[in-house]
This record gives sequence, C-alpha cells and structure tokens, in this order.
Amino acid sequence: MRKQGHRSRAGVAVLTAALLGVAGCDAVGGDSAGPTQKPSPSARPTPAWDSSPGSVAAVGDSITRGFDACSVLTDCPEVSWATGASTKVDSLAVRLLGRAKAAERSWNYAVSGSRMADLSTQMAQAASRAPGLVTVMAGANDACRDSTAAMTSVADFRAGFEDALSVLREKAPKAQVYVASVPNLKRLWSEGRTNPVGKQVWKLGLCPSMLADADSLDAAATARRDTVQDRVEAYNSVLKAVCAKDERCRYDGGAVYDYRFGTDQLSHWDWFHPSVDGQARLAEIAYRRITSVT
Repeated sequence: MRKQGHRSRAGVAVLTAALLGVAGCDAVGGDSAGPTQKPSPSARPTPAWDSSPGSVAAVGDSITRGFDACSVLTDCPEVSWATGASTKVDSLAVRLLGRAKAAERSWNYAVSGSRMADLSTQMAQAASRAPGLVTVMAGANDACRDSTAAMTSVADFRAGFEDALSVLREKAPKAQVYVASVPNLKRLWSEGRTNPVGKQVWKLGLCPSMLADADSLDAAATARRDTVQDRVEAYNSVLKAVCAKDERCRYDGGAVYDYRFGTDQLSHWDWFHPSVDGQARLAEIAYRRITSVT
C-alpha cells in the first residue's frame, strides 16, 4: 500500500510538473512567445522617403508655369520653380537631378488658369511618365474668381484633390508627392497695391475676388478679402489632411503660404505672380522640404 501510494504521488508530481512546464511561463509573465499574431496595419513599416528621386513631374497652375515672370500675360516655364532650366532659378528639378538630367527627366504639365477640378487630367499625364516625384501647386485659382460666391467650395476642393491623387496612385503607385500650400493672396494684394502699374494690370481681371477695387478699404472690400483669405486657409487644411493619408506624400507645412513675398519676389508686370526671384525662393522652399529627413 505505501509503495503504491508513493508511485501515485510521484505520478501526480510528474504530471503537475509537465502541466506547469506547458503553461507556467505565460502564467508568471515569462518569455513564452504564445500564439503568432499578424502585425496590425499601423505596425507595418511605411516606405522610406527618397530625397533623391530619379525624375520630377509638375502639375498645377500659372505659378508653376512661370506666368508673368518674363513678360506680361505670358507663361515662362523656363523659370518655373519646379522644372525650369534657368540658372537664375535653379529649379527643384535642377537641384535634385542636376542640370543635364533635369533636361531629360523633368516634365511640366501645369496649365495657367487651372483649378483643382483640372488636376486629375494633369496628374494622369504626369503618371504616364512613372515619375519619382510629382510636385503639386494648385488652389489659387479656386479662390481667385469673379466673386466670393463663385469660389470652389471646400468640399469640392477636397474631392478634386482626392481624385487627382487616386489617378496618380492607379498608374504610378510608388511616386512621391510634394504638395505646396496655396500662397497668402491677401499679402500679395497688400504688397502689389503699392504699385500703380500692377494695379492697372489687375483691372484686366486678375483675381477679382481679392484684387478688385484694390485701393478700397471700406467694410465691404475688407470683408470680401477676408472671405477669400479664409477660403485659402481652408484649402490649405484640406491639402494637409489629404496628403497626410498618403504615405508617400509630403505637404510643405504651410511654408509657401507663410513666405513673405516682397516686391523683389513679385512679377514687375502684374505685381501678383512670383518674379524670377520669387520662383527661386519657391524652389528653395520645396528643396528643403523634400530633402528633409523628417
């Protein structure tokens, strides 16, 4: 009886030890790996930003076309901040690729006068090149309308930008995107209104929602300009938010909006669009943002 009881107790001890060996580590917070789990989407690594893309395509409006930088009411893409070849600007493409390569591996699909609704068409053209980087500068013409009532709604602006990015992603899923903020139109009015020649050009219909009755400071004119400015700020919030959802997109953090264009940086034809010097400043802003490690 004692012998049989001893064997029974020994068996129970062995069984208990075996069970504890299986479950004990987890029970006391040990190093058992436990069941394998798939990483959550948020834990997956995001693609590294390439600060040296092999090609650059530009989309947007008159600013990217160098409008009024060289002569009145005329595009001058050779001084474009994004892709121009001018040594006076050292465009983003030249800074990233070198002058010789930029001539072969950069393309400007921006169109003067275009609004956000037009961006998808341009983006399709850019995507066909399978670019390493696409630059986006659009939105000023959505605010520069005949009246504040005619300005593009924030919802439509968002839909247009989202559609443009989806067009790019369908054809060029790995292309990086640099998004410039919409310039501070009210500051441009404030700087340009000091020049009588510029104000005469404004009367030809340049951004009437902001520039009409340039010298008027009454309540109605002030309210109109403030309404335009509020819409520009709302557009920039959209650009920031939509870009943040795309892992290969960088917004400029409001750098273009915050840049204080002076008379040297404004076209001496219309005192509203960037001059050659202004284009160079835009290229600097973009280059710093794109080559930043964060």
